[in-house]
Amino acid sequence: MLKITDAVAIEDDEFTERMVKASGPGGQHVNKTSNAVELRFDVGRSSLADDVKARLRRLSGSRLSNDDVLILFSQGSRSLEMNRQEARERLAELIRQALHRPKPRRPTKPTKASKLRRLDSKTRRSGLKSMRGRPGKDD
Repeated sequence: MLKITDAVAIEDDEFTERMVKASGPGGQHVNKTSNAVELRFDVGRSSLADDVKARLRRLSGSRLSNDDVLILFSQGSRSLEMNRQEARERLAELIRQALHRPKPRRPTKPTKASKLRRLDSKTRRSGLKSMRGRPGKDD
């Protein structure tokens, strides 16, 4: 079981882990051991609430496949157990972010005083710029 928060936990049967061969440095040993972890989490069939699923899909980006499966790949360590732990922690962090409901933005209007300050500064600036030009025939 993967504990997300005190109230939310994901059961082990909701995600699958597959051990694959890692790429990169490691000498001959890397060619004969499978120590990278590919974690697959089916978002559509998970026990999460619908709004959390929608936010998780948005957060997942390119890690979400066409069949609504979130795929995390971890090969940062030479240890299989550390890679497994890292992949699970990344999944937990994504779900924690998706659990956070964003505060709706309330549009506000500028105050009358701020409008007047803005117009006053525009008037002063335009007066300053108009003095930069060549003198006209009246001057």
